[in-house]
Amino acid sequence: EVQLVESGGGLVQAGGALRLSCVASGYTFDDYSIGWFRQVRGKEREPVSCVSTSDGRLYYADSVKDRFTISADSAKNTVYLQMNSLKPEDTAVYYCAAPYFCSGDPLFTGRGTRVTVSS
Repeated sequence: EVQLVESGGGLVQAGGALRLSCVASGYTFDDYSIGWFRQVRGKEREPVSCVSTSDGRLYYADSVKDRFTISADSAKNTVYLQMNSLKPEDTAVYYCAAPYFCSGDPLFTGRGTRVTVSS
């Protein structure tokens, strides 16, 4: 059974930082691209950042470029999202997804971790 378990969300002031983690299990980590999308209630899902574990390609949404960094640790079956210079508009529930390169519908998603950025 494939599982994606996120952690690391929380409440932070604008300008602050958080690091999200997603531990994947139930499949060979390097077989699938993996990434993050976020969603605010009543709005569409927004791709945030993804990594192709096979060739290292990265994707960042324009809204997070130069502020967020995605990384993957195959030995730990974990993908991270380092979020710096957070803004109130980054407030959302962040979901880990695979296989997912920030387009289309992923086959598996986690339950999400909430990020709240106060102004």
